[in-house]
Amino acid sequence: MARIERIELKMVDLRPKVERTDAIQSFVSQETPIVTITDSDGAVGTGYSYTIGTGGSSVMRLLADHLAPRILGRDADQIEAIWRELEFLTHATTIGAITSIALAAVDTALWDLRARKQNLPLWKLAGGAKDRCPLYTTEGGWLHIPTEALVEDALEARAQGFTGSKIKIGRSHGTEDLARLTAVREAVGDSYEIMTDANQGFAVDEAIRRAGRLQELDLAWIEEPLPADDIDGHVRLNRSTITPIAIGESLYSIRHFREYMQKGACSVVQADAGRIGGITPWLKVAHAAEAFDMPVCPHFLMELHVSLTCAVQNGKYVEYIPQLDDITTSRLVVENGMALAPSTPGLGIAWDWEAIAARAIPEFSRDIR
Repeated sequence: MARIERIELKMVDLRPKVERTDAIQSFVSQETPIVTITDSDGAVGTGYSYTIGTGGSSVMRLLADHLAPRILGRDADQIEAIWRELEFLTHATTIGAITSIALAAVDTALWDLRARKQNLPLWKLAGGAKDRCPLYTTEGGWLHIPTEALVEDALEARAQGFTGSKIKIGRSHGTEDLARLTAVREAVGDSYEIMTDANQGFAVDEAIRRAGRLQELDLAWIEEPLPADDIDGHVRLNRSTITPIAIGESLYSIRHFREYMQKGACSVVQADAGRIGGITPWLKVAHAAEAFDMPVCPHFLMELHVSLTCAVQNGKYVEYIPQLDDITTSRLVVENGMALAPSTPGLGIAWDWEAIAARAIPEFSRDIR
């Protein structure tokens, strides 16, 4: 039985290469906590998570002061037991983003360690449902981008084999969103998927009104139309439209997802391993969604989520947003618009440790033994 002997903590800040705007914010910074765990056999696993510009220092303090010291000496293969212990250790700060982001960095490191020791890629270790998944792209669909550029990007993505494009909605009047999306639909045709994302920007009456306007466009989904804690509002909206309603990036507990699914408040599940606390709870949500006959289309983190989407039967799409290029030597492999699950053991992410060392913020680096 191999025990955890060493935990290294680092955080780098990755600035997006393109301007990212949505209905409520601009995404200008991606704080990326990185956790590396070494066991008594000398095996190593690395995990990570992210913020969108705030909270990184709090995540790192939680890791350094509370979570990492707690798991020293533990059997690294008892992932479920460790996750449950850490959740209850932080009971006073759960359920919430800071704690879930910290838990995710630890949990993904433990899964990477286990997969590497078993010489298996994560997608096989976690289920092995398929070795590739369709891709849709987001980077060309931000809210500030002119309509002509939206159309050009969607046509280019279709030519490259992508399944669809995601376009942000939430302009000051619904007619603006309708005009932008209509232009894209007319350009790409009926067989290309158009996903939309409101980033929690609407009240329920406005969401119902806008969904009605957009219904004729046969959208793949409307993502986060309302504040994530308004479950009853999502129920009203979901009942009012045939357009699928997608939720998940701002939910931090398997029980939150259970409520959405039980109440009929969504029809697409977008669990994010970096937000819900790691791979351990992500898989539980995915399997629960299968029981409700709902697809899982995870938010962001394509380098990790390609493996998880391929691990489960109901994994439907991977969201293409390059995120880790500056600190990795591996790249997502794409063939004919499909994301291929990595074949290497572990998460399938090859970290560039020299680049990480150069970018690491010194005050958050720790070596805990």
